[in-house]
Amino acid sequence: MIIISQTLLNVLTFNNDKVCAMALWPFILLNKKELKQNLPILNHEKIHHRQQLELLLLPFYIWYFVEYWIGMFKYKFVHQKAYMNISFEKEAYANQNNLEYLKKRKWLASWQYF
Repeated sequence: MIIISQTLLNVLTFNNDKVCAMALWPFILLNKKELKQNLPILNHEKIHHRQQLELLLLPFYIWYFVEYWIGMFKYKFVHQKAYMNISFEKEAYANQNNLEYLKKRKWLASWQYF
């Protein structure tokens, strides 16, 4: 895992919500250096890394965007609802505060959130 603080993320916004972190294997991009100390955010992104590895990267990204666009149509183009209903995000948000989660996480655990 390589943590990078990037101002690039400051330009990514969805409905005025700035993207503060993003997992792109093997990187975790943060929009502020201070977020390197935010353990729940780092854990959230590490969960995404595990998901990405399980699906061998490219299938993860394809599945992620397919779910997002299905959600956009389902929720009438409300970004936040579409984003929060992506199965990978459901797992990451549900477990981001459990810093022991990845130690006991079962393989393909995100499938239970579909």
